[in-house]
Amino acid sequence: MHRVGSPLGAVFRSLWIADEAGANLPKVPTIFMMSPLLQALIIEATELEGQEDRDGYSSRVTTLILDQFVRVQPCLRLCPGKNAALTKLCEALYLDPTDDLSPEEWSEMLNMSPRTLARGFNTELGMSLRWWRRRLRLFRSIELLGGGLGGTQVAMELRYGSTSAFAFAFRNEMGSSPQVYMRRHLTDDNSPPNSAPRNAHG
Repeated sequence: MHRVGSPLGAVFRSLWIADEAGANLPKVPTIFMMSPLLQALIIEATELEGQEDRDGYSSRVTTLILDQFVRVQPCLRLCPGKNAALTKLCEALYLDPTDDLSPEEWSEMLNMSPRTLARGFNTELGMSLRWWRRRLRLFRSIELLGGGLGGTQVAMELRYGSTSAFAFAFRNEMGSSPQVYMRRHLTDDNSPPNSAPRNAHG
């Protein structure tokens, strides 16, 4: 079970994927960054919905979508699947990505040892708490940029030391500046001016 929403406004398109067809997809809520091709295919699939597939075109579009999901890289696994304490921590950090409590402080609050906390993150999320927080801030920055905020506003909102520090961190992780990334991946002619990034979920 999961919920999808945006505090900034968004355009959502949902794909409902059968268990057999999605056998190779993650089994926990996972964020994928949209490639231009996958975005175009999803839009095409929604426009074809309900039409008779006489020549097999809709089936080919569906097959390509599933192929793309295998190829695209997950941006962030938001929460572990079964560990309630780690889920509580992930949800708290998502709501406040500027939280600066140390792993030791969080361990004490969650009634676990620092070693257990570190092992849980590496086992269930595939990275350390430090790296997860870093990627979470970048993920939130994409949400804010998609909601119409400028780079300086995002840097202030997420408490980067400066706009240039934010741009440097973004470029290192995403491979381009925030402005170039947004133009390349997260805009299309059909989106309202203040629409947030659209993430695929299933």
